[in-house]
Amino acid sequence: MLVDSHCHLDFPGLVDRLPQVLDAMASAQVGAALCVAVSLEGLAGVIGLAESHAHLFASVGVHPEHRDCQEPDVETLVGHARHPRVVAIGETGLDYYWHKTDTEWQRERFRVHIRAAKLSGKPLIIHTREAAQDTLSIMQEEGASVVGGVMHCFTESLEVAEKAMEMGFYISFSGIVTFKNAKQIKEVATAVPLERLLIETDSPYLAPMPHRGKGNEPAYVRYVAAEIAALKGITVEEVAMASTSNFCELFRVTLP
Repeated sequence: MLVDSHCHLDFPGLVDRLPQVLDAMASAQVGAALCVAVSLEGLAGVIGLAESHAHLFASVGVHPEHRDCQEPDVETLVGHARHPRVVAIGETGLDYYWHKTDTEWQRERFRVHIRAAKLSGKPLIIHTREAAQDTLSIMQEEGASVVGGVMHCFTESLEVAEKAMEMGFYISFSGIVTFKNAKQIKEVATAVPLERLLIETDSPYLAPMPHRGKGNEPAYVRYVAAEIAALKGITVEEVAMASTSNFCELFRVTLP
């Protein structure tokens, strides 16, 4: 069985055809998925999906790119994290791709999420884009290793991955690893040990080959597993077994 450790089933293109998406998951032997929150305004929809389906789980967090939204505080995040279907804090982190000068608000928001994770005892889902060194520095300063978590949709160097793993974090690979020009990511996926590896779609974004440029969905996490298996010279079943076990261990869940 496979698990999609990061998707956005509440987004348009997925939520409006949810029965078909869930059927496709079942056909692809994707037995569970983590629906990741990106705002407080949309949290009810994320949690509602997890409440309605035993094989879907939820997180609580505000994406680092989102500025015109309700700003989270520690108390609010901790309160939502008490919900029995919420298994993580995030996604959170830093993204300097569009915000290259005015970034202090992102760093403060990231610190808030880490503090909430430590208080709630829930692992972190971390997004980092063009901000790896600041991301690692804040993780170290705030003691993110206390709760651990996952570096989602990893696109950084092996050195960054190793530093994150030293803090108890898993490394998650998306459909990007299937892209022909993703040489660095393929090298990192080859090097990351199975016991620290997760797989995801980040759907509806980043559809893997051969669906690149089209809509993505949790069923396609099988392509990610197949690519990693090929890179490591092992079977898809071995990748599935390891990544599913890692998911259950990190998020402290038992799959139906």
